Amino acid sequence: MGIGGVSVGSLVIVMVIVMLLFGTKRLRTIGSDLGGALNGFRRAVKEGEECSAVARSRLDAGGVAEVDSKESRAS
Repeated sequence: MGIGGVSVGSLVIVMVIVMLLFGTKRLRTIGSDLGGALNGFRRAVKEGEECSAVARSRLDAGGVAEVDSKESRAS
C-alpha cells in the first residue's frame, strides 16, 4: 500500500505519463515557479506576523495600534 491507498506502481505509471505529456523541462519550470510562490507566501506570512507584533506592542505601550506602511515595507 502506498500513499493514501494508491500503490507505488500506480504512482510510477502516473509520473511517467505526466513526464511524457509535459516534458522534463516544463516540469522543472513548473516546480521552480511553485517553489517561488511558496517562498513568497511564507515571506508574506512572516511579515504579517511581524506587523501584528509591532501593533500589539504599541497597544501595550498605550500608543496607536496602526502600523506605518514604511515600517512594514522596510522589514
